[in-house]
Amino acid sequence: MPDIVHRIGIRAPLAKVRAAVSSADGIAAWWTRETTETSKGSGSMAVRFRAPDGTELDRMAFDVAKVHSGEEVRWRFTAGPDEWVGTEVTFELARDGDMTLLVFGHRNWREQVEFMAHCSMKWAIFLLSLRQLAETGAGQPSPEDLKIDNWN
Repeated sequence: MPDIVHRIGIRAPLAKVRAAVSSADGIAAWWTRETTETSKGSGSMAVRFRAPDGTELDRMAFDVAKVHSGEEVRWRFTAGPDEWVGTEVTFELARDGDMTLLVFGHRNWREQVEFMAHCSMKWAIFLLSLRQLAETGAGQPSPEDLKIDNWN
């Protein structure tokens, strides 16, 4: 099964990066502003993406799990685009000097399709937003994110 994989260095504490990828407030600050935890303390999230004019583009749901003493966070998609349901997003975190290194994966796609190429580019943009959030306190989540094609 094909995967999307990216690596990025972030000059921020590992705990800060982990919080940004494992909490509704954190995710809303770098991925999409419309992020909610569906049940308090459950780790189940719902997100919605909109165009700058407010038109809904997509919505998804996923469960968040922290594993390996907080050095890895996993999301498992339970709703969203057909290509995403059942896939996992992984955030593997490690410290190296003054950086937190993050290896991101969007894993277990059923097949490599054009939508996967779009998503790979968008994940790279959102990972830069995550770095910006962790380093400066302000990310660039949807709908203020960089638009790359006619799918967003």
